[in-house]
Parts: sequence; C-alpha cells; structure tokens
Amino acid sequence: MRAAPAATLADSTAIAQAVQRVGAEISRDHPGGVVLVGVLKGSVCFLADLARAISVPVKTDFLSISAYGSGGGRVRILMDLDLDICGEEVILVEDIIDTGLTINYVLGQLSRRDPAVLDACSLLDRPARRILPVTIRYTGFTIPDAYVIGYGLDFQGRYRNLRDLLVADVSALETDPYAYVEQAFGE
Repeated sequence: MRAAPAATLADSTAIAQAVQRVGAEISRDHPGGVVLVGVLKGSVCFLADLARAISVPVKTDFLSISAYGSGGGRVRILMDLDLDICGEEVILVEDIIDTGLTINYVLGQLSRRDPAVLDACSLLDRPARRILPVTIRYTGFTIPDAYVIGYGLDFQGRYRNLRDLLVADVSALETDPYAYVEQAFGE
C-alpha cells in the first residue's frame, strides 16, 4: 500500500523568505549581537540559515535534549552549552514548538545562567497542541496540527535534508518509514 502524497506546507522559497524576515527582526532587536542556542538535531538547518540572515555579530552553541519517562513531559539535557551565556543576549532556536513542555524546561534552565536577554525562536509553531503557555518572540510559520517532515524535521532520522516542509501521514510512516522517499527524493 502506497502512502498518499505528502502535501507541501512550505516550499524552499517560502522558507527562505521566512528565515530572512526572522533574521531581520532579530538584527533589529539585538543590534549588539546575539548568541543563538540551537536544540539538536532538528534546529540545525534553520539555525544555519538564520545565522546567515542576521546582520549583527552572532555566536552559536547547541544543546542536546531528550524526553524521558512515560510521556510525562520530562526532559533532560544530554549535551550542554560550551559558551557562558551570562550577560549575553540569547535566542533559543527550535525547529518546532507544540506542547510547550520542552521549550519551557529549556528556557528555565537557560534563565538560571543569567543571560541579559532570553528569547525563543522557532521555525514552526503548532499551537493546537499547546499544554503550557510559551512566548515565542520569533516565528517562521504558525501551522495546523499536522505531522511535518523536512528542513530539519524528521521521522526516525529520515527526511531532515528535504528543502521543503511536507505534511506527512504519520501512520503511513509508522508502517513504512520510507513511504515518502520516492516523492521526496525521486528514487
């Protein structure tokens, strides 16, 4: 059984325009420069393009986190920052924010390090799944409650390298993780 074709949520042109817009907003709001803190692995594509779209000095660092427990929303840091962010203007960069549980935890952990400014930035905001309120200062797209792959977002490590954002059928992916390879990569 073949999966229905994935719908394009945003093509590479729309993504590039959103990244440029967010980069201009960050440059305007942080004229002295910023530290971009990416949450691995999903934020890598977005953070790389975003850093190039910012016209003020940029430092970058990364965190790796993992949810654990039985769906209780608990998070732990697997890899911490190398930079000291005390007194810095910091922007936490995510690929997608939905429940708000993870971002609230990470923002809480980073705020204990006394940054001068701590803002959140996400390529995608999926508010339909929000459990905890969260303020996202910079957002590329607000999306409906859909499963998205591409441009850093994955299914079991696959599809991160797509240039577009696609809405995929998660049940089709659970049945066949390669369900969208032919459509996505022409193979």
